[in-house]
Amino acid sequence: MGADQTDAGNPLRGLGEARTAKGPPPVHQWNPPFCGDIDMRIARDGTWFYMNSPIGRKPLVQLFSSVLRLDGDGKYYLVTPVEKVGIRVEDAPFTAIRMQVSGEGRGQAICFETNVDEEVTAGESHPLRFAQEEGTGGLKPYVMVRAGLEALVSRALFYDLAAAGTVEDGWFGVWSSGCFYPMQKASEIGLAS
Repeated sequence: MGADQTDAGNPLRGLGEARTAKGPPPVHQWNPPFCGDIDMRIARDGTWFYMNSPIGRKPLVQLFSSVLRLDGDGKYYLVTPVEKVGIRVEDAPFTAIRMQVSGEGRGQAICFETNVDEEVTAGESHPLRFAQEEGTGGLKPYVMVRAGLEALVSRALFYDLAAAGTVEDGWFGVWSSGCFYPMQKASEIGLAS
């Protein structure tokens, strides 16, 4: 079967061609034909499912995550050199499961490890953002992992993240790699500037 043909019975056929020796493949450079959606989803807790069964093999999840792309249409795709298939993502495609804080004040650096063993340090290339959680009004922190793909910071880590916070110009937030990420106005949570 040529590179310009797809195999409807095996929509993930091109995965073997997508492997690289180091780092994620250059999925942003590939423009293969769209082959439809497949019954794959990433749950809010970061668990990957195929046909409603959890994918229990971490190396397989890591392989899938390496060819994941968020396109301008707001949809997530697994992309190989020969095909592109749509998947569902309930919240963020990754989950930050470990965090390490080094330094303090403006010199502080916050490093996150994801559920697929990627490490990123929050900063200009990997910004943090805080979104309001529907229904609770609470905050959900996210860190950019790569190319528009974010990791939801787990609730347990959120408490550690808040513990690393400080008040700056009337906002409570955290410093990492020289960048300040505001969470909430200090006055709204009873903190003085």
